[in-house]
Amino acid sequence: MTATFDAIVIGAGVNGLVAAAALGRAGRRVLLLERGASLGGEARASEFAPGYRAVPLALDPGWLPPMVVQGLGLEGLAVDYADTAVSVSLGGGQFLGLARDPAIAADTIRRYSASDAAKWAAFTSRLRKLTGFIEALYQLPPPDLDTTSLADLVPLLGLARKFRGLGREDMIELFRTMPMSVQELLDDWFESEPLKAAVAAGGVKDIRQGPRSGGTSFVLLHHLVGLPLGAVRGASYWRGGPEAVATAVEDVARRANVTVRTAAAVERITMRDDRVTGVALASGEEIAAPVVISTADPVHTLLRLVDPVWLDAEFLRAVGNIKLRGARATVLYALDRLPAVPGADGVVTLTPTLEAMERSYDAAKYGRVSEHPHVEFTVPSLRWPSLAPDGKHVLVAHAQYAPYRLRDGAVWDAARREALGEQVTRAIDTAVPGFAGSVLHRVTLTPKDLEDRYGLTEGAVTHGELTLDQILFMRPVPGAGRYAMPVEGLYLGGPGAHPGPGILGGAGWLAAKRVIADRKKK
Repeated sequence: MTATFDAIVIGAGVNGLVAAAALGRAGRRVLLLERGASLGGEARASEFAPGYRAVPLALDPGWLPPMVVQGLGLEGLAVDYADTAVSVSLGGGQFLGLARDPAIAADTIRRYSASDAAKWAAFTSRLRKLTGFIEALYQLPPPDLDTTSLADLVPLLGLARKFRGLGREDMIELFRTMPMSVQELLDDWFESEPLKAAVAAGGVKDIRQGPRSGGTSFVLLHHLVGLPLGAVRGASYWRGGPEAVATAVEDVARRANVTVRTAAAVERITMRDDRVTGVALASGEEIAAPVVISTADPVHTLLRLVDPVWLDAEFLRAVGNIKLRGARATVLYALDRLPAVPGADGVVTLTPTLEAMERSYDAAKYGRVSEHPHVEFTVPSLRWPSLAPDGKHVLVAHAQYAPYRLRDGAVWDAARREALGEQVTRAIDTAVPGFAGSVLHRVTLTPKDLEDRYGLTEGAVTHGELTLDQILFMRPVPGAGRYAMPVEGLYLGGPGAHPGPGILGGAGWLAAKRVIADRKKK
């Protein structure tokens, strides 16, 4: 067994980097292990064609919580926002673009519905109030309901004051909205189908559910956390490039003397006498440490890296029942020219009605790939020209619904991968006439490809869908939502824990703080 560390962090995505940096700055000897050849995880840009690079997994860069910014000294990171947050195809090459400025968006909406335009400012203001409360919730560790410590109760008292600050109307609205379907929410407000579809796309993002499914309003709120008033989609981007956050946190970690190793896949977490003793690598090397924080998904961590003999059968059953259900594919395009789409610097969604979105979801319920997938795309080379050669562009498309588990035992082979890529290309070409003729190269990543490339069980970037039974303090499973697992020394610090996916470094930071607090108690 090699050198002993105070803690080992598995996975060098943003959560892993943040956890390692937080522990290192607290004076711990930390080893950060990454299975890939470079750091950054899902935020890492990779070359998919000569001279063309892209980040396949993220249409929306995510939110970097103030607790992480201030805790690691990342105030120098600058974020910009697209003027048009989201555009929806109307067919025939026409698009409805929703500007981030509510007044400008209302002027555009007025061409289709004066009634909807009149309500837009109030709607976006309501969303901002509700997400403001969720922001505060996402920066607090899950409560210990058995605590008698006043110090542990102080943050909850502050949260209670913020909740009361919503006012009676918005307090009721929060509880009413969270379990609603996003279609019910939007039907309450608007009449224009394209407008409702543009907003609803955020409520089904990376989840195997349609707009009529309960709880998709919460998914919408989750993905709007941290955005400014008026934004209805996360069309923000880091001025320093797609890897800006990962690079900045890596610098903090290295200055805190964190030891970093790449191409170091963890094969198992070693145990003795009901406690963690370290990890064993695929190479056969064993490394000792009394604490392991895993940022891999809960199923991979607890059912594959840990010998089940150390875990209770009921707990294992609960972990095995976590809904991952990857149903999203990614298609990367190298283009010889910019697609003629207004608002292409934001998110472009090609499904113009809630009915069409629901029909697309129907196929996935039965293990089939939708014949008319719900497609969204961005053109990241507009934000970061270095991703493509001069005058050329990169387009990243996400397609729902392409289920990981196919009907009748079918598998994702080369033929199915190619067919899916063709479907997505046709969908974009229909909305953007002439698009297909601009494609120089195409790479399709199915849910199985995402699993193999990024270690995502079932290709689920969420590490566990944001269904109502898997949100907030119920991640990864009820009763184990405070980062420490039922084996001493093992912690979860990835998106499978609170606060979930898209909250950059949130789980990693809170898991590291839990480790530090537990060590102090001992």
